[in-house]
Amino acid sequence: MAKVAFLGLGVMGYPMAGHLVKAGHAVTVYNRTTSKAEAWVAEHGGAMGVTPAEAAKGADFVMACVGNDDDLRAVCTGADGAFATMSKGAVFVDHTTVSASVTRALYGAAAEAGLSFVDAPISGGQAGAENGVLSVMCGGDADVYVRAEPIIDAYARVCRRIGDSGAGQMTKMCNQIAIAGLVQGLSEALHFAEKAGLDGRAVVEVISQGAAGSWQMQNRYEKMIDGEFEHGFAVDWMRKDLGICLDAADETGASLPVTALVDQFYKDVQNLGGGRWDTSSLIKRLRALG
Repeated sequence: MAKVAFLGLGVMGYPMAGHLVKAGHAVTVYNRTTSKAEAWVAEHGGAMGVTPAEAAKGADFVMACVGNDDDLRAVCTGADGAFATMSKGAVFVDHTTVSASVTRALYGAAAEAGLSFVDAPISGGQAGAENGVLSVMCGGDADVYVRAEPIIDAYARVCRRIGDSGAGQMTKMCNQIAIAGLVQGLSEALHFAEKAGLDGRAVVEVISQGAAGSWQMQNRYEKMIDGEFEHGFAVDWMRKDLGICLDAADETGASLPVTALVDQFYKDVQNLGGGRWDTSSLIKRLRALG
């Protein structure tokens, strides 16, 4: 059993922290909205800190799942950041999707403080977090990863170290790039079926068993057909992630024409009032076009 702090109890972090308790770890949580941390403690037990520093004090591992680069900096090195109270040799594991540049900067800051840092972004959505079957892609020192993996396993179906610091975030970018194109393709296929007068469910029943099949098709097509977009990762967050991808592409010289186009399509969805709709709402944009 390890002493673990978990910072950030959103739709992903809340159930992830719960899985750590089920795995037998002693968990202290922090959330910017205190009432959510109080609700988590009432449900799972454990303890809560009113600041990241308080929650992280004395922890062997500090896990974070917050919103963006600025949020991550705040919980790590801000006025009440976790780095100030973490024990020497403790490990900070970041599950947030952020830029590789902030990851590498915090890796360096952690090293200066006698701490270790693993970037470990996740994929699998809210359902994956609730069911403890997330895909976790990691960057950081190999020996530190070996220490962190058994803790991460509490909510992972697969967890793998890809390379040095930042490699996990770069892998998550690959994930988001692939998803963007897949969801647009599925949206166009279902939109075409509607326009052609076909039964979309029957179409998917057939094509999902062949080369067109995908996780997105299997798990999203019914809600897309029904126009229900409240079950997954929000468009606002996807645009944040795709912005990270496009910035990294400029730095690396990669060409991402489809990703750039789909990012603009998501901007159109935001303009329709769909910033909090899930990413499968790309089909609503097509329907709005006629």
